Parts: sequence; structure tokens; C-alpha cells
Amino acid sequence: MSEEKQHHGLFHHKNADEPDVPKTADDYEKEEKEHKHKEHLAELGTVAAGAIAYHEKHKDKKDPEHAHKHKIEEEIAATAAVGAGGFAFHEHHDKKEAKEEEKEAEGKKHHHLF
Repeated sequence: MSEEKQHHGLFHHKNADEPDVPKTADDYEKEEKEHKHKEHLAELGTVAAGAIAYHEKHKDKKDPEHAHKHKIEEEIAATAAVGAGGFAFHEHHDKKEAKEEEKEAEGKKHHHLF
């Protein structure tokens, strides 16, 4: 078997041979901008899924013949809204982490142990 890199699984782990490259200020800005963009998309998804849930609730009342179908679609949309809201919260947290890492790299933030 040759000595080629083989990737097993979904995640790529760093090799011990590869040196750690320090992040630059530009890298931190890109990371923060990326998380901000994803946060805004997740917020938009939350609003859209909430609107669909509200629309299905309205159809549930207007169309009693297919009320059960609309009720299920409403609950699915509500679940999607909650999931998107959770993702937005996660990205907001990651954005704050990236900002803190940038401040630490610049030397502006000090950790007090006691």
C-alpha cells in the first residue's frame, strides 16, 4: 500500500506533521463575517418558516375538509422555525467567539485568573 493520504469518515483531522499556522487579523475578520452572514440567513429562515406555519394555521380554519393535513404542515413549519432559530443562536455564539479570539490575538483582552 502506498503512503498516500487516506481520509476515513467525514472529518479531516490535522496530522502531527503539519505545523499550526497562526491566524491573521484578516482570517478573524473573514470568520466573523461568515458567521454573521450565516446568522442572518438563519434569522430569515426562522421568519419564513414562521410565516408558513401561520399560513397553514389559517388554511386549517378555512379548509376544514383538509384540516388534518394543514395541521401537520403547520407543525412541520413550526419545527423548522425552531430549528432555524437554534441555528441562528449557534451562529451568533460563534460570531462572538471569533470576535473574542481576534481581541485576544491583538492582545487587547486579558484573562484574570484571580
